[in-house]
Amino acid sequence: MAWIVKNSAGATIDRREEAYLNEAMKKRLEKEVLWRYPTRQAATLPVLHEIQHEYNWIPPQAIEETAAFLGLSPAQVMDTASFYDDFFLQPKGRHLIMVCQSLSCEIMGHGRLLDALREKLDIEPGDTTRDGKFTLRVAECLGSCGTAPCALFNETLHENLTLDNLDEILNSLE
Repeated sequence: MAWIVKNSAGATIDRREEAYLNEAMKKRLEKEVLWRYPTRQAATLPVLHEIQHEYNWIPPQAIEETAAFLGLSPAQVMDTASFYDDFFLQPKGRHLIMVCQSLSCEIMGHGRLLDALREKLDIEPGDTTRDGKFTLRVAECLGSCGTAPCALFNETLHENLTLDNLDEILNSLE
């Protein structure tokens, strides 16, 4: 088996003059967050969440800024950010749709819903529509097995989904 590698050592990072992890964010994090953790490294997740909440994703420049702020290497921060599905290392759509694919949702027809979303949005799970409106993902479990099938639309859980109410939800987001 051959290893497929990418030349990340030679990659260039698009930069902007203004920092993603700006001084106001750093001050707030120092005052309200970092003191809660035994080390600065232990605060990596909340710092990454702060950046993603502000910009809707975590740009490579922000990874470097986070590393400098926490006294870590960029590789350590990237290891953390790339480990968790909740972090977006590429821009995501204005609306995030996460379809549950647990056993309960599978039995109750999540496949039909996912197929309908693929067709309507013309994307596959993991992709974002060309206009930047929607990002489609699947989730292993959203913890709502008694009301399957379900999906998160942005941060709102919708249960007992059907093709009809799926259309209603999509229309309300557009």
